[in-house]
Amino acid sequence: MSHSLDSIANRVDTAMVYPLAKRTHLQTIGDGIWLKREDQQDVFSFKIRGAANRIFKLSAAEKARGVVCASAGNHAQGVALAASDSGIKSTIFMPVTTPDIKTEAVTELGGEIRLIGDSYDAAYAAAQEFAEKTGAVFIHAFDDPDVIAGQGSVAKEILAQLPNPAAVYIGVGGGGLLAGIGAYLRVHSPHTKIIAVEPEGAASLKISLKAGEPTSLESVDGFADGVAVKRIGTTTFELAQKIAPQSILVSNDEICATVKTIFEKTRTVVEPAGALALAGLMKDQSRPDGPCVAIVSGANVNFDRIGHMVERAELGAGQEILFSATLPEKPGSFLKFCEALGNHAVSEFNYRYADQSTAHVLVGIKIKTPEQGTQVMDNIRAAGMEVTDLSHNRLAKEHLRHMVGGISSARTTEYIYSFEFPERPGALRDFLTALDGRWNISLFHYRNHGASSGQVLCGFQTPEGNEEELQASLQSTGFTMCNETSNPAYQMFLKA
Repeated sequence: MSHSLDSIANRVDTAMVYPLAKRTHLQTIGDGIWLKREDQQDVFSFKIRGAANRIFKLSAAEKARGVVCASAGNHAQGVALAASDSGIKSTIFMPVTTPDIKTEAVTELGGEIRLIGDSYDAAYAAAQEFAEKTGAVFIHAFDDPDVIAGQGSVAKEILAQLPNPAAVYIGVGGGGLLAGIGAYLRVHSPHTKIIAVEPEGAASLKISLKAGEPTSLESVDGFADGVAVKRIGTTTFELAQKIAPQSILVSNDEICATVKTIFEKTRTVVEPAGALALAGLMKDQSRPDGPCVAIVSGANVNFDRIGHMVERAELGAGQEILFSATLPEKPGSFLKFCEALGNHAVSEFNYRYADQSTAHVLVGIKIKTPEQGTQVMDNIRAAGMEVTDLSHNRLAKEHLRHMVGGISSARTTEYIYSFEFPERPGALRDFLTALDGRWNISLFHYRNHGASSGQVLCGFQTPEGNEEELQASLQSTGFTMCNETSNPAYQMFLKA
């Protein structure tokens, strides 16, 4: 069924979101920037709006059947709270990889949890099957006009608090928030620019708009898990085409830098998806004059992730650079190198003996402007040393700066791959079983920082150099992977 922007705007005006949803603050942080603080909801996310509107509008017969949904966290809490408030049974399907902070919150709100699969897609399929078998009403996380209208109540509040904003920046996953806010603004504040912000590794809206139809991503970066959606909704995409938002993509490091900014301005730690909109606003080189609003969409972040965000925030803000340098292995080289660094504070310094003639160092330094970083690297080159900027090298940031160990034998061919592992019991065992013992593992480095997936760097020795067989074997594991053998960070620090 097709929906016009006017029809969605009318649904927003009649949305039943209060009193479960709060009329959240619109807070200025200076420089014409306003934050719509949806992290202030009782479930720490805007998702309560859509869930409440959908459930409050159920008929008595539908309520008697109960409700079911699939969610990685925020929508689940909204459904559980709205169902409990209405005296309805709620069954919530969540991936096994869902952090404890979210499953515990759903249980406390009265939802019955069923953990299924490694991803949202698996939980979604199980929830749909449950709805068909039991008759429970399925409450979609984003692709439902009543859910969309509930989310659109954010826009109605914004216009009451700040008439005619110059622009509104909206984080996008499945597209429900964009569809609701965008439809209402196009009808009631047509001169307001609407900017859709997505992570670089989960840009389902951008590729779908380019293709002219909802298009599935081959892989999804789960860092901003609240918007890590493989395919935008059918209804939300149709509305997005009519809204025609501008599009901005941001990196994970830029998201982390924005989490830090929000903390400094509000003393609140938001989840990565919650900082997405403001990250896009801060990156936007064509931000219009006048008041601009960024939706702070949620703060359901488990404590384990905070350290990782802190670790990457300064790189994302351009206040730190990470680089490698090759020094001659002779007296005085370190002094000469340190002199080239100048007075910059050193945040990281790792040394690795390479051979009798050279040594490699991995260095992080604090800077105030990108030009300062460029000048330091120019100084090092002027001192006769090679230097490579690794500030945007994922292998270096995710693994190398945290690793210990030596260099593999030069006599055996080695290939390096990075993998993304679901955070569930048995994932590592399943991975190693899938490899069937054919390949000698020469390097293994695993990191997890409270997300639904962990990062693995793995080296494989192939005495006969049979790379194609190795590639086929690794693909059979089903895990997302990337060949890192030519990565300069591996070439300089880990390769014989």
